[in-house]
Amino acid sequence: MTDREARAARNQEKSLAAFLAKKAEFDALLAELTQASADHFGADPETVLWGEAAWLSDATAKLKDIADQHFRRGEYAC
Repeated sequence: MTDREARAARNQEKSLAAFLAKKAEFDALLAELTQASADHFGADPETVLWGEAAWLSDATAKLKDIADQHFRRGEYAC
């Protein structure tokens, strides 16, 4: 293995470690959001008002943007 190949292999290993660390963080956030969603994000369905609806609309738009980026939809389409 040449020095260049060894550096490339170390770089790939470091990239993978960083990716897996961020994926674990991402998965933990998804689990938290899933649990919060099951609990209506703390909103009482009997007394929910426009503030809760607006917050959920904003959060949904952010998640949709992330999904669109990943799946290359909308403005991210190739």
